[in-house]
Amino acid sequence: MKNSKRLLILAVVLFSLVLVSCGGSSDTPAESADSASVVKVSNDPYIETLSDEARDCVECHAKETHGIVEDWDDSRHATENVSCIDCHEVDDDSPMALKNVNGHGDVKVSVSLLVPPSVCEECHEDEVSEFHASGHQRAALQVESKDAMQALINHHEGRDHPEFGGASEETGCMVCHGVRFDVDSTGRPSPETYPSSGIGNVYPNGEVGNCVVCHTRHKFNIAEARKPEACASCHIGPDHPDLEIYENSKHGQIFATEGEEWKWDSAPGEWEPGDYRAPTCATCHMSGIGDLEVTHNVSERLYWNLWAKVSKVRSDPDPMSMWTGDGEAGRAKMEQVCSECHTSTLTEGFFASGDKAVNLYNVAYWEPIEAMRVELAEAGLLKENPWNDEFMVLHYHIWHHDGRRARQGAMMGGPDWAHWHGFFMLQQKLYRATSIYEQRMESGQIEEDYFAGAMQ
Repeated sequence: MKNSKRLLILAVVLFSLVLVSCGGSSDTPAESADSASVVKVSNDPYIETLSDEARDCVECHAKETHGIVEDWDDSRHATENVSCIDCHEVDDDSPMALKNVNGHGDVKVSVSLLVPPSVCEECHEDEVSEFHASGHQRAALQVESKDAMQALINHHEGRDHPEFGGASEETGCMVCHGVRFDVDSTGRPSPETYPSSGIGNVYPNGEVGNCVVCHTRHKFNIAEARKPEACASCHIGPDHPDLEIYENSKHGQIFATEGEEWKWDSAPGEWEPGDYRAPTCATCHMSGIGDLEVTHNVSERLYWNLWAKVSKVRSDPDPMSMWTGDGEAGRAKMEQVCSECHTSTLTEGFFASGDKAVNLYNVAYWEPIEAMRVELAEAGLLKENPWNDEFMVLHYHIWHHDGRRARQGAMMGGPDWAHWHGFFMLQQKLYRATSIYEQRMESGQIEEDYFAGAMQ
């Protein structure tokens, strides 16, 4: 009885998350056990091979949160007898262990709502190791370590509001980057840190990562992770519109035309041209193709850092470094990906043009705007609040928005983003920033009026 009560509480927590993600209310009553939509787990031959505790979990959740069990029932985990307990069981003394929730007592098996990557590592050792070596590893850690980012989120956006100030971070930044989970005495995560679908979540035991961002629970479907939509919840928007760039490319055009007809469920390392006619994000950055092995290190095949203020060739093995990776080796691997469908003439010409665009940004846009900023700072001609200083807003947009779009559009075959959203916007903002610089240096004063067009 205690076991059932404990698991029922876990089911309620998970059920509320499922309903919220579907636009429903956590107050909606669960369907009864005899509803036609409830999973008939007793009909599955593998259910009888589970332990008593595991079977209790499945049968209870099938009644209370049947959407979860529907996914699990259709997963590879189910057919391999990987059950709820295998992923959610923790030591009794784990800070993540659910206990005495809402007055309910202990259960026979301690379980956690949170599942860190070490659990996945028990079966997927290489994948987790590769993740930890990638740029995804630092997603949350870099945000919490940057004073300028914290000031933007909490002071400028959150207005230092004592009650609501964290909303910008909770609903925006950390949904993608990840959170540092805060759990109470019952092992339940706080509403400030849960739910989170961030790739770099930090767990109470210090672990980092979140596999279910790409392989969403509880189906963990490999086909889902191979489609561009798997990357779209984070790699989108004004500062890094990677999904939009892909859609603008010839690769994206082919996917949009016929992608649903492709074969998406080939085994890892066996998903090759023929299963698809054009690559997705996963094909180029992760998939086994030709002689290349599958990798979950998304930085492994990259040459440049295209999101930094200035692009440099990657040259640092530390995943916490913005230059993480081996750029020369990465370019060779990416060219191997291209060679599975394209001639060397096409591949070499594409990268030559892309590299030229990156260097144009570095030399003709970043170097002059940064040189002007340094001179203005030395002359005391920058406002204390950078977000109320037209020059500094332009400086930020040149690298963080327009400059990223120009570079990423060029290197991923999205011409509209390389030009109209990229270099076309860059030249306008550089001209305006130069006028402000010249006026301040000549007059020795900061102009009073804020130029509204700077934000366009």
